[in-house]
Amino acid sequence: MEDAGLKKARMIAAHETGPGPGCYSLPPTVGFAHHDYTRFTSPAYSFHQRLNNSLYSKDASPGPCYYVEPELTRFGRSRGASYSMLARAKPPGLPRTPGPGTYSPERAPPPSQRRPPSFSMGARTKPRRVDATPAPNSYSLPSLLGPRVPSQASSPSFSISSWTVRGSHAEDLSRTPGPGHYASTDLGVYLSRPPAFSMLGRLKEPTRSFLTPGPGAHSPEKVTAHRPRAPSYSLGVRHSEYLMPLVLDGPKW
Repeated sequence: MEDAGLKKARMIAAHETGPGPGCYSLPPTVGFAHHDYTRFTSPAYSFHQRLNNSLYSKDASPGPCYYVEPELTRFGRSRGASYSMLARAKPPGLPRTPGPGTYSPERAPPPSQRRPPSFSMGARTKPRRVDATPAPNSYSLPSLLGPRVPSQASSPSFSISSWTVRGSHAEDLSRTPGPGHYASTDLGVYLSRPPAFSMLGRLKEPTRSFLTPGPGAHSPEKVTAHRPRAPSYSLGVRHSEYLMPLVLDGPKW
């Protein structure tokens, strides 16, 4: 029995994190599809639609009159050579062989005698296609002047270069700076500096269309350069004339 001072806490379904009983499904034991593999399956039968009887009204199969030739075996036709009678073939046409009058033996020179060359005039032949090989003038032979001839002995050659300081009369052998290497100090550094002037461009004269602000364009009351902010005013409530004025203690002399 439970104590009188203790109460049993009620179960809340939202606090349970596991799946409920409806989440599990056992395989069926009836039928063949998805049957429980731990149980034996009873013999199952299926119902088919009724066959069409019109197919059996016409006999499409060969009967006893069907005759199978003896030379037909499961490996093919097995029999000897056989011949057939065909119609008479048409006679061939006249042969297209040249006759005796086609030849001209008198035009043929005797093969044992010499004869001059003979030429015939034929049609112009088609031009040859453009070859991808370079022409004779595409090649250039190396020059025979100068020292860079690979197959010829060259004479001594000289070249003219730019002026060099090293080895010339202008070479500084002492390596000492000259008077022009030093920069002179400005006299205005250690003496009284003379007055200096600069040249500026000419100023343009103001025209009539020059827009200068007038006296009314300025607002001195809005200037806050020497004040914390510009003066501002607001409209308050109207006070009564019968209010007691605020009286403070006067100074004590």
